[in-house]
Amino acid sequence: MSNHDILALGAESPLVLIKQLARQIKPKVMAKLEYMNPACSHYYRVASAIILDAEQRNLIHPGMTLVDWTYGDSGIALAMAGLRKGYNLLLVAPDKISREKQELLKALGAETVITPSAALPGEPRSCMNVAESLVKKISNAFFANMYENPIGMEVHRQFTSREIFEQTDGAVTHVFVPMVSGAMISGIGSFFKQKKPSVRIIGVEPEGSIYSGLFREGTPGKTGFYELEEIGAVAPSGLWDSSFIDDIVQVSDYDAFNCGRELLRAESVFAGGSSGAVMAAVLRAGRHYTEDDCVVALMNDFGGFYLSKMYRDEWMKAKGLYRKAKSALDQITAEDILLLKGSKDLIFAYPENTLAEVFEMMKQSDVSQLPIVSYGTPIGSISENRILSILIENDEAMNSKVVGFMEQPFAVCQPGATISDLSSKLQESASGVLIALSDGRLQLLTKSDLIDALTHKQG
Repeated sequence: MSNHDILALGAESPLVLIKQLARQIKPKVMAKLEYMNPACSHYYRVASAIILDAEQRNLIHPGMTLVDWTYGDSGIALAMAGLRKGYNLLLVAPDKISREKQELLKALGAETVITPSAALPGEPRSCMNVAESLVKKISNAFFANMYENPIGMEVHRQFTSREIFEQTDGAVTHVFVPMVSGAMISGIGSFFKQKKPSVRIIGVEPEGSIYSGLFREGTPGKTGFYELEEIGAVAPSGLWDSSFIDDIVQVSDYDAFNCGRELLRAESVFAGGSSGAVMAAVLRAGRHYTEDDCVVALMNDFGGFYLSKMYRDEWMKAKGLYRKAKSALDQITAEDILLLKGSKDLIFAYPENTLAEVFEMMKQSDVSQLPIVSYGTPIGSISENRILSILIENDEAMNSKVVGFMEQPFAVCQPGATISDLSSKLQESASGVLIALSDGRLQLLTKSDLIDALTHKQG
């Protein structure tokens, strides 16, 4: 049955395959774009559910003021859900939230109080304490408590989790979740521990957040400043339940922001830094997974809220976080091309082989050129064209050693060489480029291999 409510609880968010960024790891990686909804975050369903629940319990009615503290996204969702139903919005946010979020809250008509990011929970100037104080001072005010409201956990248990399971046809093996409070990860974890207990639930937080220490040692980890928004905490959530969680991993601001920028360029996923942190954690952990694994990464924040921050080179440079973005071609490496081509033993000749022997090798292996190797080092090369020109001049040369007729050796590159680098080398040496593997072996790449890689990427 159709549902025409703009903030409908049943509206699904897309699940998309990550191809380019995940090309060097074996598992299938899927990004669940929780920011693709009217409120541009995973809070849109939570906000509607909290308001609906409070109305049904006669705790609120239009004309009242909804109060909460926010990193921006939860406040935007609450404002969108509340203002259209006749509620006033008063939100308290730390000063590090982006200009775009502040401007959107202003456009929505929500009143915003900005507090120092350095103020910790319990301090009078912290956004949590200020919000709780305002609720007591304002008549007809209701504290929405978006981060700690158990309804949020229930929304993720009923809707987000079910979508992940159904959109992967039950094949999901790992779910990576950004952590602010315990609502999302506990809701998703409780669903899968019942529905499919083998699914591993991994929380992601910034360096300087407390959950990793809480998970491993039972006490909150050491806090520190981080630039990331919509992820991390300096105090434990009341919804924290470690029995639903299999691991907590930390990601630096640097890795999170740059992975977020790469998501946009490589995958057209326009997400924020929190989502970048989750994907960075997936790509790091995915090196230890298998081709049978299906990993889902929760993308919870919208990139459009960070045009003045992580997507602005000047801001990234000023914060010491800037990394030059790779072009589409630079993202394809020799290692990628070899994976696509498949591993085969390199066919090569020794200096003492005769031209007849080398030509027979070429016919047997169906290749048109060979490197000539001495004691594991390429010293030259020979091609069908070269052999043909030799025989035209001297038809008795077939029994001569190849060392006397060899051409320049192929260029040698490392597995990390980009397709642009390889193409340049092939312009210098038209036949091929040798790739020196870490185990000492050599592999040959040709122009045809590069073309195959490019057409495969486009497909």
